[in-house]
Amino acid sequence: MTGRLVIIGAGQAGFALAAKLRSLKDERPITLIGAEDVLPYQRPPLSKKYLLGEMEFDRLTFRPENWYAENAVDLRLSTYVEQIDRSGRRVRMQDGSWLDYETLVLATGAAPRTLPAALGGDLEGVRLMRDKRDADELAHEMRPGRRLLVIGGGYIGLEAAAVARARGVEVVLIEMADRILCRVAAPETADVIRTIHLQHGVTIRERTGLKRLIGRDGRICGAELSDGSVIDVDFAIIGIGVAPNDGLAQQCGLEVGNGIIVDAFGRTSDPAIYAAGDCTQLPWKGERIRLESVQNAVDQAEAIAAVLAGRAEPYRPKPWFWSDQYDVKLQIAGFNLGYDETLVRPGMRDGSVSIWYFREGSFVAVDAINNAKAYVTGKKLLDMGIEPDRAILADAAADLKQLLS
Repeated sequence: MTGRLVIIGAGQAGFALAAKLRSLKDERPITLIGAEDVLPYQRPPLSKKYLLGEMEFDRLTFRPENWYAENAVDLRLSTYVEQIDRSGRRVRMQDGSWLDYETLVLATGAAPRTLPAALGGDLEGVRLMRDKRDADELAHEMRPGRRLLVIGGGYIGLEAAAVARARGVEVVLIEMADRILCRVAAPETADVIRTIHLQHGVTIRERTGLKRLIGRDGRICGAELSDGSVIDVDFAIIGIGVAPNDGLAQQCGLEVGNGIIVDAFGRTSDPAIYAAGDCTQLPWKGERIRLESVQNAVDQAEAIAAVLAGRAEPYRPKPWFWSDQYDVKLQIAGFNLGYDETLVRPGMRDGSVSIWYFREGSFVAVDAINNAKAYVTGKKLLDMGIEPDRAILADAAADLKQLLS
């Protein structure tokens, strides 16, 4: 193939696609378009080691600058696409110029949900956590003795709370649902994570929403909560989820639901356009899901690269996730969508535990907290399609290896 491939989005999925095509010896022209002014980089360490000052940004970039020229990848930074002309197979850049494509890939990711201005979302000191600029702004805010309000008890908010405590910041976290991690994890997992945060001095207020942020001279200084209480804060982090960046797809008439709808080969409703990563809604076990994870972004992008290079096989997601909070590592294998039963298994070491999820009697996922053996075993069981022996799982003294024999 010699026609130009244009990739919109220079994050994990966009870079992985370009790199995989080159490793497959595909020589078509590639243009990779990124809105940020820095080389494509890993995002997960931003909110952890980078924000803690334990890792320089140069260590986060996927490849050095010369890699792009050496691999004939036309990298265009600090720019973005404003329009897709499907009939003409071209995209209009922000400067008004047009770029032709034979194949287009949307790797536009997702964006954090923001607070409306009416609730104080436009006040200075109200922060998000998604990219390098966000991390740099938060690094300036996170100074010992200051007080942070985290709005949202999902993984984004909890990870932010953990980093803030490590930097000596006082933290109040509010969650309007009955408990933290309500949408993504079982109560048993939430109980463990809550206890860890409480032990580290985080104040967690569940069943508590935000009524409004309070400002003084344009900067946040407090918050009025749904229970009528008012608290003083120095800054806030919004962690209320993300939304897929599917605006370009909608604008040009592609099929969109909760994300850009793709088939098992990453194809959109236009055969010349593919999509990968957090912006997509993809098929999985007879359902359609969105997977917000680095693993899915890379795997889906590489599967599309194989399709484009002529080695087409359907992409079959094997979900796994992780979250680092303090010295705790939560590793998740599988996808607990629709689970109706859990089994809690204590680990062999103090503080280690695993929560096993079942749906209609079938094993679907495991949360492993400081328990690598449970994670690895659970992932292998899912990959191999093996149902674990419940008696072995329920026996904390039993060796998990027996489940694989």
